[in-house]
Amino acid sequence: MANQPTAAVVGAGIVGVCCALYLQNEGFNVTLIDRGGPGEEASFGNLGGFGVASCPPAAMPGILAKVPNMLLDADAPLKLRWSHAIRALPWFLQFTANARRERVEANAAARQSLLDKAHEAVDPLIAEAGAQHLMSHTGLMFTFESEQSFRAASYAFDLRRRNGVRMDLLDGDEARQVQPALSPAVVRAWRVSDFWHTLDPLRLVQALAALFERRGGRLDTRTVSGFDIGPDGVRALRTAEGDLPVRIVVVAAGVWSRRLAAMLGTRVPLEAERGYHAMFRDTDVSMNGGIISVDRHVAVTPMAAGVRVGGVAEFAPPEAPPDPRIAARVRHHGEALFPRLKGGRVTEWVGPRPSHPDSRPVIGRSPRFANVLFAFGHDHLGLTMGGITGRLISELAVARPPSVDLAPFRPDRF
Repeated sequence: MANQPTAAVVGAGIVGVCCALYLQNEGFNVTLIDRGGPGEEASFGNLGGFGVASCPPAAMPGILAKVPNMLLDADAPLKLRWSHAIRALPWFLQFTANARRERVEANAAARQSLLDKAHEAVDPLIAEAGAQHLMSHTGLMFTFESEQSFRAASYAFDLRRRNGVRMDLLDGDEARQVQPALSPAVVRAWRVSDFWHTLDPLRLVQALAALFERRGGRLDTRTVSGFDIGPDGVRALRTAEGDLPVRIVVVAAGVWSRRLAAMLGTRVPLEAERGYHAMFRDTDVSMNGGIISVDRHVAVTPMAAGVRVGGVAEFAPPEAPPDPRIAARVRHHGEALFPRLKGGRVTEWVGPRPSHPDSRPVIGRSPRFANVLFAFGHDHLGLTMGGITGRLISELAVARPPSVDLAPFRPDRF
């Protein structure tokens, strides 16, 4: 229709695709733009869990004392490439400031405000896409291999309970009744029974993108290099293939959103927190739901193609080559948790997760241009928060009161 409002979404990961679908729900003619195919960056490599129990932020009380050891210890879950240290220093300063108790409580509450609406926003999209077969409702366990690690994590789990997460405490034998292949080293576990994960994150994003196209949306494979800005805001996206005229722009490009936002006059402390995963493809290990090892800082998820183990937060440029030592450690931790994983065929992946120092995404209107909306920096929760972010972006686009208070996610809060 000639009078149909138009919008362009930059970034075809789970967040961008959900933004595009919700804009279509509001009657927009939408173009979805990415240099690659839908879901081929961070969405491809995630651990598949819809992390509704993940309100605790990365910066927690006591983290400052742990950071030096975490950076120097070869087995630590937090890694910093020293060539990247100067650029990352401002991010780490804000990160440690967010470890104060009052900020932790506020950051957790903000995250939970999105997590509470995660499924009500994304489930209708999954159903319309016919992708329910890619979802599994088998629960999640947080495991502990010592009483000391269990006690040390008490504040994080109390934070979850106070934010409405329902969990059951299990001893090691009870944990192995749920997961018979689990290592005998596990002595305690918290179990979240109301927990979903996807059996294939890439196929899920592709199914949602296919729904977008069936509705009449346009997928455009190109790289956005800049913006043509006029008196009323952004008029066109600059690309090597020529300018793409736009009326509304949504920046949902993951870690690459930092550069695009800066071009639009908004500077955000967004870092590429790179994650690694190992996919055990030839295995007879049967899992009943996912595992997060609190001691080993890895997650293990059963998927259609095998068992995926992932973890580590490596601060490095997004395009830096992978560190094979980190990949080997991720694989080792998976085999330690599930000894029968050893000996099979394994593929490995590394990719950048967009993270802010307060573990909150940016969701909101550009401070400088009214026709630009930001949706990026979801930490490890892009899959979980994609649907609700899409709904919120569509509400902003039509000037409807947002269904979640967006003040904690303002682009200018830094």
